[in-house]
Amino acid sequence: MNRWMKYGIIFVALFIVGSVFYNKVYIPKSTYVKVRAQRGAMDVYVFGIGNVGAKNIYAVNALSAAKILEIKKDAGEWVKKGELLVVMDPVDLPQLLEEAKIAVKKASLELIAFKKELQSLIAQKNLVQLTYERYAKLKEQSFASQSEYDKAKADLDAIDAQIEATKARIDSAKAEVRRAKKSTEALAVKLSRYKITAPVDGYIIAREADVAESVVPTQAILKIVDPKTVWIKAYIDEKISGNIKVGQKAKITLRSRSNEKFSGYVSRIVPQSDAVTGEREVDVMFEKLPIPFYINEQAEVLIATKKLKNVLKIPLNVLVHKKSVTGVWVDKDGRASFKELQILAVSDNEVAVANIDNQVKIILPAQNKKPLFEGARVH
Repeated sequence: MNRWMKYGIIFVALFIVGSVFYNKVYIPKSTYVKVRAQRGAMDVYVFGIGNVGAKNIYAVNALSAAKILEIKKDAGEWVKKGELLVVMDPVDLPQLLEEAKIAVKKASLELIAFKKELQSLIAQKNLVQLTYERYAKLKEQSFASQSEYDKAKADLDAIDAQIEATKARIDSAKAEVRRAKKSTEALAVKLSRYKITAPVDGYIIAREADVAESVVPTQAILKIVDPKTVWIKAYIDEKISGNIKVGQKAKITLRSRSNEKFSGYVSRIVPQSDAVTGEREVDVMFEKLPIPFYINEQAEVLIATKKLKNVLKIPLNVLVHKKSVTGVWVDKDGRASFKELQILAVSDNEVAVANIDNQVKIILPAQNKKPLFEGARVH
């Protein structure tokens, strides 16, 4: 094989490799999707970042210092208002309550006995009264001696004294019954504090104590959130927060579900800004709460503050930030050219612009293609 044949084979091989590279690599790498600006209406959104929180989070605390015997629910479970959550060790309270109930029964029986005694004394007095009246008449007629009269009078006075004493014992017994009942009620209330129930229908977000652990009244055992009050505590720069109002619609994106958008609305604007960060807290409520939810999860909000009509719009993903300038790459006779844009407003996926013609072909940059630069050939 002579030298020229070798050169010919090499040339053909290089041509084939070059053609394959040009058609399979270069052309696809330099071929970009192109879009045009469109006229229409656009919602203007204010963007904010925050965390999932709630207006009402309840700490389930022990009402008395005691040891935990049982925790019936755990984090991540739903509870109903009044449902038993925690049982504490009441120590000797049940025995004291039982003794108090016995004391009530005893005092009640004594009261009954004193009332029966009073009835008996009243019946005896009627007889003694008749005897005294008879002796009084006989004494006037001189048929009875003074000593017999005096004895009848003394018997009447004695029975009256017994009646008064029994009445006093009845009053004392009534007071003892009331005291014993109050003591029983107080012990029952105290004992009830050792069984802790759910304050609301809610969702347990934390368990902060364990069985056999001794706790004090200020220590939380469980934390329950009222699902009706779950919201996003978003923090928004004061510069862009002026048009936000309560009731405005919003879109919520959770970090764990970044491909979904949840509908919401502005529930509250905290009247005091952060003096350090220059941000304002805006609380955005879910229209329909996603289940499950996670308190403190990071979230983003887009709050619709106004609606622009008949504006030129381009997709958000065509924007390019070049140094301190924002613009787009446009197709100018088959080559890329950077054009600075005047941004009017930004939504979640569109941008309203003022200084571009709707006939201009805008290049959509792509990571898997050749980097764009001024004058780069595009297909």
